[in-house]
Amino acid sequence: MSAASSDLLTLVAGIFGVLILASAIGYVLQQRLSPNGSNAAIENLNARIKAWWIMVILIGIAFVAGRIGVLVLFGFCSFAALREFVTLINTRRADHWALAAAFFVVVPIQYYLLWAEQYGIFSIFIPVYAFLLMPIISVLRGDTERFLIRIAEVQWALMICVFCASHVPALLTLNIPGYDGRNVLLIAFLVIVVQLSDVLQYVWGKLFGRTKIAPKLSPSKTVEGFVGGVISATLIGAALWWITPFTPVQAGLLAFIIALMGFFGGLVMSAIKRDRGIKDWGNLIEGHGGLIDRLDSVVFSAPIFFHIVRYWWSL
Repeated sequence: MSAASSDLLTLVAGIFGVLILASAIGYVLQQRLSPNGSNAAIENLNARIKAWWIMVILIGIAFVAGRIGVLVLFGFCSFAALREFVTLINTRRADHWALAAAFFVVVPIQYYLLWAEQYGIFSIFIPVYAFLLMPIISVLRGDTERFLIRIAEVQWALMICVFCASHVPALLTLNIPGYDGRNVLLIAFLVIVVQLSDVLQYVWGKLFGRTKIAPKLSPSKTVEGFVGGVISATLIGAALWWITPFTPVQAGLLAFIIALMGFFGGLVMSAIKRDRGIKDWGNLIEGHGGLIDRLDSVVFSAPIFFHIVRYWWSL
């Protein structure tokens, strides 16, 4: 068995161990404190644990399927997230062709470029070509009502749901000396650190949270939760250095950066939800809201993480 396979199996075993422990704790709490489903917090906790089982299994299957499996998984996530985003923005009949191009042209091309490892065009296709294409398609329909707002929202949706999200599987294209065949572990590192940061911010906030950090955007976020969650995620990232090409200090620094970006990403997406007067982006995942509710932290962290890792070796 290769070193990469061994590390991946060790990591998967650890994740499943944590999930089994979490499930057991949830079951005990359910039996003792909420036998009739009367405790909303415990019910929500158990729903989240069940959802995490599903997500971990899906990601695990994608990893086993290899590069194609990862691209298909994140391609589907981009498509589904874009659909959630578009349902909440200002669109008119004149935008239908532009939206069709976004879903059935831009998304497939972006992931094809990843599959072909054409990093140069991949990095500018949406920020440049799709940015110019969307208003051209819409303007040909002759509808100028709220034109700038409509186009800006479609472009923002593409940037978040497709461009930023596609930087997660883009980690597979990196050529890191002495790290051949292990790039999938970088995806695992990114997702684990960012998602655990979210969870731990929630836990620390529930245990010790007193000071609201952004009451108008996300009333549940506190300074104590933010500090505790980011520090905990940084330490976890440092402890996971063995699945990265970095030292413990370097891995901890990267974990700190992506945890911060994940936090601010969550705030930005919360601001959009408040602007639209909704609590969640959707209800695709029980206990977690919509797909964007799970991706908001990751999509803000992924491009930063990708470019730091990509250019680290050229310094």
